[in-house]
Amino acid sequence: MDFLRPASWEEALAAKAEHPTAVPIAGGTDVMVEINFDHRRPEYLLDLNRIGELAQWEVGEDSVRLGPSVPYTQIMENLRTELPGLALASHTVASPQIRNRGGVGGNLGCSSPAGDSHPALLSSGADVEVESQARGVRLIPIDEFYKGVKRNALEADELIKAVHIPKADGPQQFSKVGTRNAMVIAVCAFGLALHPETRTVRTGIGSAAPTPIRAKAAEEFLNAALEEGGFWDNGKIITPSIAKQFATLASGACNPIDDVRGTANYRRHAVGVMARRTLMWTWETYRGSNGRTLEGAA
Repeated sequence: MDFLRPASWEEALAAKAEHPTAVPIAGGTDVMVEINFDHRRPEYLLDLNRIGELAQWEVGEDSVRLGPSVPYTQIMENLRTELPGLALASHTVASPQIRNRGGVGGNLGCSSPAGDSHPALLSSGADVEVESQARGVRLIPIDEFYKGVKRNALEADELIKAVHIPKADGPQQFSKVGTRNAMVIAVCAFGLALHPETRTVRTGIGSAAPTPIRAKAAEEFLNAALEEGGFWDNGKIITPSIAKQFATLASGACNPIDDVRGTANYRRHAVGVMARRTLMWTWETYRGSNGRTLEGAA
């Protein structure tokens, strides 16, 4: 196994063009585990740690340009206001040591359906900026990024340069089920983001299908129900029947497997529970942030 260590982004693109099978490594929290267990034996490792720009972020007027190597700890500490869903998801990643090393780029590059950042990226509506030496830069909408189990839309000579994530214009939530409280791969996970400016809701589901997915039928139902009932304007509490139907449709979006972490039936059930809970949590936050008086409050 050869170790490539470019000193600049241009050198990294050149190395990836010359060695398309080279596996990029920054935090290494996924790749090194696969190598240690002999699940992967790449011919080349492409170390990106000398490229400082990949560990930087920029807060713009409407979005955050997040470097793929920005550690989860930095997201938690510095971007909680702009990216609350991703910050919550970052809290659940493994251990403090791994949160200090791992970043969103690793989750995207590996494209495991259990990656903790995927539900938040889907519910936010992110775009992945990639580049190759031959074709230059392109933006891949997050909905088009995941192609199969641990497969994505990257071409062989492309590297992830940044992730563009819209700044939150409403409450966001993330929920994860695991077999313990830390150092755990998700049995399943659910992310939800309210977008009051467009009066829409987006979701993200992890570890309950071959790829991270959105619960689009659930979104369409909820968007219609909120609009028809005037909920965005009147701030009413969402009715139990709406929450139940949203949860049922979110559960129905899943296509899980049975494995050592959980059964398919359990994953479907858990996603429904998380969908209902995150909906109620985000909606109560939305009502509170708009000066609503909670109905039935003492």
